[in-house]
Amino acid sequence: MWVITGASGQLGRQIVESALARVSADQLGVSVRDVDQAQALAERGVRVRRGDYDDPSALRHAFEGATQVVLVSSNGRVVGADPLAQHRNVIEAAQAAGVRRILYTSHMAASATSAFAPMHDHAATEAMLAQSGLAWTALRNGFYASSALAMAADGFARGVLAFPEDGKVSWTAHRDLADATAAILADEGRFDGPTPPLVATEALDLADLAAVATEVLGRPVTRVVRSDDEFEAQLIARGVPAPRLAVMLGLFRASRRGEFASADATLAQLLGRPPTSMRELLRVPPGESQSG
Repeated sequence: MWVITGASGQLGRQIVESALARVSADQLGVSVRDVDQAQALAERGVRVRRGDYDDPSALRHAFEGATQVVLVSSNGRVVGADPLAQHRNVIEAAQAAGVRRILYTSHMAASATSAFAPMHDHAATEAMLAQSGLAWTALRNGFYASSALAMAADGFARGVLAFPEDGKVSWTAHRDLADATAAILADEGRFDGPTPPLVATEALDLADLAAVATEVLGRPVTRVVRSDDEFEAQLIARGVPAPRLAVMLGLFRASRRGEFASADATLAQLLGRPPTSMRELLRVPPGESQSG
């Protein structure tokens, strides 16, 4: 049995759908904090159990009978929680449940020296997995395309993307990463340890994104560079909490260093098709489901 954690979240939910295209529902389980949110999956025959990253006993129950577990990384840092403690709970619960392999949704820029603090957590979690005695795969996922679309939504509407200096980023769709995860679940021996970067085929900075948006939306979108200090003051004025503020500023600093600009063919090979482009994602009408 495969068990997917965080299955009510954006990535976890899409991994479940991709997995269901490869195995029957009775071979799939999900671990969610609120089982009511996964009722539709239960009705389709998926095993639904409560699994809170802060509750080791619930995790052990959620992982019962699992051969492989997908650990969808916690975003606890942005709300002041400890994602490493949460990930440790998942790993130890998997050990206790007799799980054979963990797939962890890491990041292309995982590093203890990154300018983007969440990358430290990814690197530390990979180190924990390496010491766990379990087989493991770190999915070195590209930066979520939905993050760029959400960050730029107001700018698209106003016609101005006003942010600090940035660098190119291989923005990657959730759906593509979900399909790749299901493919790797189905081929246990293909990757041992970190994968190559699982990224889109093009890297864009915000000036590039403005140009794409101008073309797709049919109206001008201009890129304007703000200083880090100006941007920080703007976020503080909006009441953005300090942990989230630090993460947002770190994104620009890391992108300027080229941390998210890698190109690699592995994702396309796993998908058997080109990864979804930002141009395609921008064409999705508001209110409809996006693949990223």
